[in-house]
Amino acid sequence: MKGSRAWVVIGEITRPHGVRGAVKVLPHTDYPQRFDSLTEVYVGTDDAEPELMSFSLLSKQREQLICRIGGADSRDAAEKLRGKLLLVPREEAVQLPPGYYYIFDLVGLAVHTEDGKCLGRLKEVLQPGANDVYVVEPTDGEGEILLPAIKDVVLDVDLREGRMLVRLLPGLLEEQ
Repeated sequence: MKGSRAWVVIGEITRPHGVRGAVKVLPHTDYPQRFDSLTEVYVGTDDAEPELMSFSLLSKQREQLICRIGGADSRDAAEKLRGKLLLVPREEAVQLPPGYYYIFDLVGLAVHTEDGKCLGRLKEVLQPGANDVYVVEPTDGEGEILLPAIKDVVLDVDLREGRMLVRLLPGLLEEQ
């Protein structure tokens, strides 16, 4: 997204629904109930400044939502929205309980061991199932370090300082 404001993606318009301008939206949030009371949302793409549009939730259908966005009143108007993202400003993101973090806040953190060694930067968060897995790009740029996102491994996250403190359990790093 262009511009100086930080944005949080909460959904993606997947396709038109019917002939009266409704669209299907795939939520990209762990808090889909936020759509129940939403009346406005920013709509945009990665390469354009988001535009504020009206929003109304019409119904829920399996994992997708049926919505009316902006002044779309025909299938052709709804088709022009296909692939666009629903966004909210970062400051309007749902407040998380202590100890929980948005993935976009974690990516880029410097990862340090409890004995002070810098492992590298958190590059990606995988979500395979039981727990997340943090992908750390080592400072030497060689390979990747995979760390399970469990409390025995992740000791502290300090977003203000841009650091994550971890304990390396036996077997987490390849022996060289």
